[in-house]
Amino acid sequence: MRHTIHTMKKGDKAIIKDFDIDLVPLKLLEMGCLPGNNVELLQIAPFGDPLYLDINGSHVAIRIETAREIEVELIEVHL
Repeated sequence: MRHTIHTMKKGDKAIIKDFDIDLVPLKLLEMGCLPGNNVELLQIAPFGDPLYLDINGSHVAIRIETAREIEVELIEVHL
């Protein structure tokens, strides 16, 4: 199964593996959304969009469409 930020649950931690650079906004890249960096899902908005993340200490909100494009490797699953 392919894991993306979209498939993470609140509290899960992961490492960004890969994404299509043409589908991810430049602003996210500038804020540290790069392969090899850690990401934690902090909060999910009431209707499921956007997702609030901690990416290497930067707190960012991203849309579901973008989250589906960022492949991750889970390192800590919150039950």
